[in-house]
Amino acid sequence: MTASLRLTSIDMLRGLVIVLMALDHTRDFFGPALFDPEDLAATTPAWYWTRWITHLCATVFVFLAGASAWLRGAKAGQAGDARPALSRYLATRGLLLLVLEATWISFSWQFGYNVIILQVIWAIGMGMVVLAALVWLPRWGIALIAALLICCHNALDGWHPGGLLWQALHERGYHPVSDSFGIVFAYPLLPWLGLMAAGYATGPLFGPGVPAARRQRQLWLAAAALMLAFVLLRSVNLYGDPGPWSAQGRGWMLDLMSFVRVHKYPPSLQYLLVTGSIGLALLAMFERIFDRADAPAGEQVRPLAWLQLFGRTPMFFYTVHIALIHLLGNLYFDLRFGGTPDFNGPTPRMPAGYEPSLPAVYLAWVCMLLIMYALTRLWLRWRKPAAPANGN
Repeated sequence: MTASLRLTSIDMLRGLVIVLMALDHTRDFFGPALFDPEDLAATTPAWYWTRWITHLCATVFVFLAGASAWLRGAKAGQAGDARPALSRYLATRGLLLLVLEATWISFSWQFGYNVIILQVIWAIGMGMVVLAALVWLPRWGIALIAALLICCHNALDGWHPGGLLWQALHERGYHPVSDSFGIVFAYPLLPWLGLMAAGYATGPLFGPGVPAARRQRQLWLAAAALMLAFVLLRSVNLYGDPGPWSAQGRGWMLDLMSFVRVHKYPPSLQYLLVTGSIGLALLAMFERIFDRADAPAGEQVRPLAWLQLFGRTPMFFYTVHIALIHLLGNLYFDLRFGGTPDFNGPTPRMPAGYEPSLPAVYLAWVCMLLIMYALTRLWLRWRKPAAPANGN
């Protein structure tokens, strides 16, 4: 992508959510809690917010995937109508992501192959396949479809027809294929497809013809509008999330935790409003800080190199980090507790003496990021073609 079609702020935001995603996955393998971190009756604020902040990740990933698809088409469109090439790219790339999710990623979570686990890569892959068809529509049509999928899917919450297709589209669950093998639909598709379409429809805002000040103003306005919509919908408890909030009677922190405890599987309208608002605000803030091309040299702020590095290499990070954390987590459990967790069955079985520890999770997270930084640098060095001997 040319410099004119690439914003440092997008790389920085993507890098930030990759780091947060790694925190969530480190918690899974180094500190699996014996309770739901979002269960207000059992959790603590530290466990709750450690889990909640990672809700930003999927929303940002899927939205930026849609916006990046538009930017790719805009770059190719400089030579004519880019839709045929873009549609082919999205379809083939999406199918490759589906294969990756069903094979290596699923294996990385289990170190085995008892189930196929369909998570965020499945949602992005299917989003690309669907977007390959949607790009032939006018942009207003894509925006309309996005709004309908995001805003209306919660009207289906009370409908439970069951079956493979319904689990894939709207209702998270396990679908048995045989007595010993099945598919886990962790990311039902309807709202994620809408979010990717929304990212694509918003893509022109990130084009080179849009002044930075105008883009930042529109991002801040959109973030404020989404947050206002979230607060209004959440306050009245009528629509947009299957779990209403309630005053807990145990202090303002628990009340706040209840207020923002929105559902991710599938992502409710309220979930997408609050996480989308924060994501757009961060994008505007990062551009204001890091993309000031007109700022005097003494006032320019260098981006955090490691965060930008992760943001520019999201697929490498994702495909490597789950297996890495899983392997190191097993090693940690073996050395400290003399055995590894057993997640087969309805209730996880932990080694004797195990107690969840957030300090251990955060320490392991920092160590894992350092390892991933070194691996990413090595991978980029290997991937970069060597310069010709004559220097031309």
